[in-house]
Amino acid sequence: MIDKIKAMMFKRDEPVPPEDKIPAAAAALLIESAVLDGEFDAAERETIAELLGERFALPAAEVASLIEEGEVAVADSVELYSITRTLKDGLDPEERLELMEMLWQVVYADGVVHDYEANLVRRVAGLLHVPDKEVGLARKNALQRLDIAPSPA
Repeated sequence: MIDKIKAMMFKRDEPVPPEDKIPAAAAALLIESAVLDGEFDAAERETIAELLGERFALPAAEVASLIEEGEVAVADSVELYSITRTLKDGLDPEERLELMEMLWQVVYADGVVHDYEANLVRRVAGLLHVPDKEVGLARKNALQRLDIAPSPA
């Protein structure tokens, strides 16, 4: 699976079926958002595992593998643009909005939104062509799912 992520990100010779690219790219993006504050804690890891398993209907072993490979991809400094391009090309607008909600859930998983995390959400929204209004809706939905009261703007 790591080879699939590397092939996807670095355009190696081994072709990766399109349906395999989306979960790997989503995992790498969610992990990137989790590690930006300098920690990848258990709450963030658990949130990512639940989101990937639920969204892509994957068994726990495959989710664990995606997370492990995503960590390697993030540590290898995979470009955000490559990840988001894969997601933008492979997801319809509703799915991109769902991904933004997943991203917000990971950002809020540890209870603190770091400035770097908020910046990443804004950059990803732009790269995925998700309008600000919809990003705000995704944030609101994520807060409701996590049972967190929204902070004043």
